[in-house]
Amino acid sequence: MTEARTEDDAIRVAVSAVIFSLRASDDGDRLMLPLVRRTREPYRGLWALPGGWLGVHEDLDAAAAHTLADTTGLTPSYLEQLYTFGDVDRSPNRTISVVYWALLRSDLVDAQRSAAGAPENVEWLDVDAIPPLAFDHNRIAAYALDRLRNKVGYSRIAAGLLPDEFTLAELREVYETVLGRRLDPSNFRRLLEGSGELVPTESFRTGNHRPARLYRYCSES
Repeated sequence: MTEARTEDDAIRVAVSAVIFSLRASDDGDRLMLPLVRRTREPYRGLWALPGGWLGVHEDLDAAAAHTLADTTGLTPSYLEQLYTFGDVDRSPNRTISVVYWALLRSDLVDAQRSAAGAPENVEWLDVDAIPPLAFDHNRIAAYALDRLRNKVGYSRIAAGLLPDEFTLAELREVYETVLGRRLDPSNFRRLLEGSGELVPTESFRTGNHRPARLYRYCSES
């Protein structure tokens, strides 16, 4: 005979987001993500990925978008469903988390923070210095970072971290920051210029060195 289910046995669905952006630091640009300090049990006081319960009348994509907006005040330049995490013991209450990952342009993040400030319990932290997180969020963050690093090698994913126009040096720095290793500038230039993915513009970036041409990704068919 099957036992009757109680309210405590109910399975709840949450939507969380792993949000990546490049942020300036004393050591140069770093790949960072925003975390939210929990204000209630369980895991009160620990950092966690931003998220919330899925509303009865809410689509998954809409829930991910409002989670990101609540955390950063921004619309992502890239948003994709990552994975569904549903281990029985991942939460004190039976919870399934549908996780999205997103990319934000650093210039937009900086502009938003300057204009409105960040929520008090939100902090951007280096992906290589993530503290112990609530629930299984360390595992989730590591899974998302692995997906980003794998995808950057065969897609335009880096465009989600850059302004519409950029120099080849800026693009290479994005790849290096995401991958966590240096790339040969000459080989990188030959690879990108031969890919047919980039379109040179008529604009140049000026600074202490000679002007550098700006590029953009060509329109996808």
